Amino acid sequence: MLGRVNGAQALITTLVDNGVRVCFANPGTSEMHFVAALDTVPQMRGVLTLFEGVATGAADGYARISGQPAAVLLHLGPGLGNGLANLHNARRAHVPMVVVVGDHATYHTKYDAPLESDIDSVAGTVSGWLRRTLAVSEVAADAAEAIASTRARKHIATLILPADVSWDDGATTLESAVVQVDPPHVDLSEAEAALGSGEPTVILVGGDATGGAGLSAAVRISQACGARVLCETFPTRLERGAGLPAVERLAYFAEAAVAQLAGARHLVLAGAPHPVSFFAYPGKASDLVPEDCAVHALAGPVGAAAAIEVLADRIAPSEIAATAEPARPALPHGPLTVATSADVIGALLPERAIVVDESNTSGVLLPQATAGTPAHDWLTLTGGAIGFALPVSVGAAIAAPDRPVLCLESDGSAMYTISALWTQARERLDITTVVYANRAYDILRIELQRVGAEAAGSGPGPKAESLLDLTSPTMDYVQIAKGMGVPARRVGTAEELADALQWAFDEPGPHLIEAVMPSMVV
Repeated sequence: MLGRVNGAQALITTLVDNGVRVCFANPGTSEMHFVAALDTVPQMRGVLTLFEGVATGAADGYARISGQPAAVLLHLGPGLGNGLANLHNARRAHVPMVVVVGDHATYHTKYDAPLESDIDSVAGTVSGWLRRTLAVSEVAADAAEAIASTRARKHIATLILPADVSWDDGATTLESAVVQVDPPHVDLSEAEAALGSGEPTVILVGGDATGGAGLSAAVRISQACGARVLCETFPTRLERGAGLPAVERLAYFAEAAVAQLAGARHLVLAGAPHPVSFFAYPGKASDLVPEDCAVHALAGPVGAAAAIEVLADRIAPSEIAATAEPARPALPHGPLTVATSADVIGALLPERAIVVDESNTSGVLLPQATAGTPAHDWLTLTGGAIGFALPVSVGAAIAAPDRPVLCLESDGSAMYTISALWTQARERLDITTVVYANRAYDILRIELQRVGAEAAGSGPGPKAESLLDLTSPTMDYVQIAKGMGVPARRVGTAEELADALQWAFDEPGPHLIEAVMPSMVV
């Protein structure tokens, strides 16, 4: 216990005593006592971001790689709102995170000051644990419970801290709290019966089963029973590469996913959600599972790895999972295309890399090109809210400073959280960012056709096209990056991309490569 300290000091000390050592922050007036208290707790690393969506995304990336929660410090309701998109992605990723939202002093709220808002309701949309601390004596206990809850349940824990509770003296600290979590109920019999039926069966892995152990268990079962194994479309953290099981991901486009699942009579969900299309389309079903296919839920996203390992030990005790052989594509030549850019990355991907992927349409061939590269982690856009990759790469690099981080970003998505480059430079993070610059929202051009919003064969009209086009003016990512302290190059050929990647991988610190790409839509 400490002597008399204010609420902010008690909060930070409790975070540190409970293993939370990084705080990604974009603070304001209500959080100044928290900011000042950082100097009293040297074990806490404060990382400034210039936009709240970078702070929340960075905490997500940190948790995905470290497995531990980071803290996020946000300013009132608007600050929370600015961070909401990447909190949504983090919620879908089932990662631990402690979000501290400063609020007006308790006696000030009645005046309806300009920044007054309903923080509790907004936070409730993404939080698995939510509390407003109203007394300085309760700060330590609430913080300890928030940490215990987020660790146990792998969700976002949000603590709302009024300014006067932060500055009041009389707080103590608490080293730990206990949150009772009932172990997930796992009934192996239904999945075991399906796998032993002799009928076509698909095992869809997701959640924490996309690590090497969970994938190996799924492949062992597949080899013993003849089932097919697929991975959820957007896994939180997929371990892949040479020496690890090679598992195909369920396709993003519904038509392709339906083809992958066609003929299945049983679908075993091992941490993955029930497959549905990302959006509704006129005249097409939202549920992607064949009508005559029975769905068997083995486990939810937390605890799926343990469940499928137990199932594998029962069904396939002597099986050894097949793994990907080491293989790299040859370095290609000529103009950059979806194919040549993927092959360059496959040829040069460093060992133990962390790949943060928001390449969207420009990266559709990356899975094939990197399947046999040295073992690596692949982090994906779990919640579909773009502006994900740049911030997540910040958190991943801080969590694993000894590993190279490759951030694959689309030009449209990059502009949502481009200020993450400044944090990369300030923290001297070893991140190589490739911005695929096809000068358009290509995915929306495709979706415009798929939803039937344009007349058959006529293409989009000028007003529609103008909302999907990213020229006039054309953004200069090289100048943007250099303006934030990140060395940068622009490339247009496979040879130039290979040279730029080698330059970025060989030098410590952040780098950006603007890869000028053709549009996939003609």
